[in-house]
Amino acid sequence: MDSSLAILILNWNGWAYTRACLNSLERSGFPAEDVIVVDNGSNDGSEQKLKQQFPRVQLILHPVNAGFTGGNNLGIKAALSQGYAYIMLLNNDTEVSTDFWKPLLEEMQGNPETAAVQPLIYFLDPKTKIWNAGGKYRSWLGISQTIRHTSGKDAYLTDWITGCAILVRASVLEKIGLLDERYFAYFEDVDWSLRMKKAGYALKVVPESHIYHEAGAASKSKKESAEGFLNPRVHFLNVRNQLFQLRKYSRFPGNWLAWPFHLFKFGFFLFYFTLKGRKSKRKAVIDGMLAGFKTPIMIGK
Repeated sequence: MDSSLAILILNWNGWAYTRACLNSLERSGFPAEDVIVVDNGSNDGSEQKLKQQFPRVQLILHPVNAGFTGGNNLGIKAALSQGYAYIMLLNNDTEVSTDFWKPLLEEMQGNPETAAVQPLIYFLDPKTKIWNAGGKYRSWLGISQTIRHTSGKDAYLTDWITGCAILVRASVLEKIGLLDERYFAYFEDVDWSLRMKKAGYALKVVPESHIYHEAGAASKSKKESAEGFLNPRVHFLNVRNQLFQLRKYSRFPGNWLAWPFHLFKFGFFLFYFTLKGRKSKRKAVIDGMLAGFKTPIMIGK
């Protein structure tokens, strides 16, 4: 057993998912003492249930929802203070396979130039379908795409790694920093990855390791409302954070195509939501665009 790895799980009113994830970690053989759960201001009784059912897990309580970035940063700081050499962010809506972390650690320990790795991520249902096998960043359009197929059985390079399951080297974080909390949620993993690559590090997918993911559990409603299934807040964050990405990473000559592409896309969103009568989502797009331009960011950092 390698106690140099801490696994961080963020919980926000998602007790059922968190319980299933922790149970799968227990079955996988990973030590509970090296699991850190950050409760992000839940009001569903998660605190008491976690203490009762998983007493060996490290529990950090935060009074309000600090988002994916703020909540995970709390856990990362706790792991760093305890001297862990490797830290893994793991979505609470995932389930893992036996010894899944071992190929990830082996890849990291054998390649010091690698900043972060990810497992091959399948859907929870069906478990035979790949949800994420790495990511491609198209700088000329300023878009980040998810790869749905593997590049063989050996570890291979990727442009960015999803925050769903990313194992990072602690020493790298001392150089490039933690998650950018201005993002709150969405695109923060792309930003983190690009910062690692800019610092000269490699990012890899390790197909020998695999987990399963309940995609969209945190953002989609099970019942359709007048605004659809997706919360308008998701549109606000996606639009705003996409503009963050463009402002930070889009450079000449690619910006001549990237900016018109995204502005046209946002215009289409506004037209579609107006046509559908989804006023909250239309407002979310407008607010996201305003915040995306007005929020101070550190260009290129």
